[in-house]
Amino acid sequence: MIDDATHYLVLAAAYARGALGEPELDDATAIARGVEAGLKLHRFKRTAQLPRVRAVIGALRGFAPDRVVDLGSGRGAFVWPLLDTMPELGIIAVDRLAHRAALFAHVARGGIDRVAGVQADITQLPFADASVPCVTALEVLEHLPDDGPQAAAREALRVARTAVIASVPSHEDNNPDHVHLFDGARLTDLFKAAGARRVSIDHVQSYIIAVAAK
Repeated sequence: MIDDATHYLVLAAAYARGALGEPELDDATAIARGVEAGLKLHRFKRTAQLPRVRAVIGALRGFAPDRVVDLGSGRGAFVWPLLDTMPELGIIAVDRLAHRAALFAHVARGGIDRVAGVQADITQLPFADASVPCVTALEVLEHLPDDGPQAAAREALRVARTAVIASVPSHEDNNPDHVHLFDGARLTDLFKAAGARRVSIDHVQSYIIAVAAK
């Protein structure tokens, strides 16, 4: 069941409107039509209660940015709670896969103009130097092969004016797509080598949160 207690209903409805190309639908009708059409509205399940999501929200609030670039946004597990809890925040969601970038474009087309979807390689970002206050890289660095984490960290710090906030798993798991395992020291070294002036590390229930300040 899709309702406001369990899902980000306003965002799910916006996605349904955008994906269906029916901008005039009210939220309830958009949800019903989306379910009928087989849209994957489960992606909008509420996640703000997760400790790592709360930690990222807290870190971002400390900088009070009006806009962030989010790297490797995937299915929006962090984008939705950020939009929901920070009503002044705009998010540029970046993913290398076209269908995932389209997810955010549909939400924007459905009436949430604070989000945009961009298809791009996060190791070669199409943004100018210091063009946004903050960049987030949330549960993405561990997926990048070879020297991808180093390249992504450099690009994130290049684009951010103030700070980069990153999260990674703190221990091995069964996900075959996780090709790197970080600890606090390695994450600190990664961002300092990329140009960070200071890196703060926090551990939150099986995850590490890093704040790399310029």
